[in-house]
Amino acid sequence: MRARAAPATATIACALAFAIAWPAHARTIYRCVAKGTVSLATAPEPGSRCEARTIDDHVAKVPNLWGQFGVFSGTLYEREQDGRTVYSTRNLPGSRRVLGFTVETPPGEPAHEGLGRVGAPRTRVHADAFKAAARRTGVEDAWLRAIAHAESDFDPAAVSPKGAQGVMQLMPATAREYGVRDPHSAAESIDAGARYLRDLKRRYRGDLTLVAAAYNAGIGTVARYRGVPPYRETRAYIEKVRALHALYQRALGTAPPRLKPAT
Repeated sequence: MRARAAPATATIACALAFAIAWPAHARTIYRCVAKGTVSLATAPEPGSRCEARTIDDHVAKVPNLWGQFGVFSGTLYEREQDGRTVYSTRNLPGSRRVLGFTVETPPGEPAHEGLGRVGAPRTRVHADAFKAAARRTGVEDAWLRAIAHAESDFDPAAVSPKGAQGVMQLMPATAREYGVRDPHSAAESIDAGARYLRDLKRRYRGDLTLVAAAYNAGIGTVARYRGVPPYRETRAYIEKVRALHALYQRALGTAPPRLKPAT
């Protein structure tokens, strides 16, 4: 598991992965660094530079053992070392996988799964606004509708727990950047959302996975992780948008033709 820089602190959920077969009360965790990656282990790892840290069960929040590597996803491994069972987030020789884990989105991040659910495409809702925005920006109509469906279920009054607003669930700073005066105006939200998606497509050279990731979690987060962040909300959102995109392509008659099997 390779962790990348993030400004958050590992929570108690991270330590629970290491609770297997450990005694109660104070616990010692080793923070090990090797080849620029950080792991946590119940014993020093061969070939790594390790520091022992003590965790008290009565402390509500685990110290940031990752330094600036506070947000991560990965796998917990088990192996035998010096006659005893050791757990680590690094896959060393002789290890077997115990479980996988993903840390929740840290407070302050905009990532969310969206308010809409995958369901039948709704092609008549705000149809003129979507067509006009797609024509002006070159963003595919089906893609634009898929984002709106996933984000707000087309509700102009929608407000997410993270503060995103309107049909396209634009964060206030993004709405201001794109000149939105009324975030609950469907036409303004769709137009600004389409322009934002156009700019993201240019930034990521048409990679729609990165476009969706940045729309959901922010450009800075995608840059921080050099790709899709490990947040379960963002990954669920991307899958939702992919499914909706295919549904809207079929509903609008723009799905790419299927290749005939070779004869």
